[in-house]
Amino acid sequence: MNDINMIIARNILTILKKQNKKQVDLAEALQTNKQTISKMLNGARMINAIELKQVSDFLGVKMEELTKIPAHIPDTDIIHVFMGKVESEQAKNALQIADKLSDMILFHSRVRENGTEMMEV
Repeated sequence: MNDINMIIARNILTILKKQNKKQVDLAEALQTNKQTISKMLNGARMINAIELKQVSDFLGVKMEELTKIPAHIPDTDIIHVFMGKVESEQAKNALQIADKLSDMILFHSRVRENGTEMMEV
């Protein structure tokens, strides 16, 4: 599944690479640790608006460049890719259910993590 956080993460990674900057540099600029940046850039943690602004300032780009949606987005979700190879309707339905369940688990995990972080501040 390609959500906006993954699109933003890919855009940030692309710009970091172009500018020859590292995740640790970004972590330092955002006054956080590399693990948090890694979670943000692999989709395990949502990027909030304040962090997005800090990232755009650090990279010297407009926020619109970080949030732009490319014309073609490759589907990298393993379940979706695998579903194209499954022939039985029953197996496809089971994979769709598994996909929805994993999305729900990830969503609630992210909400909990972000809520915990917000309580700390």
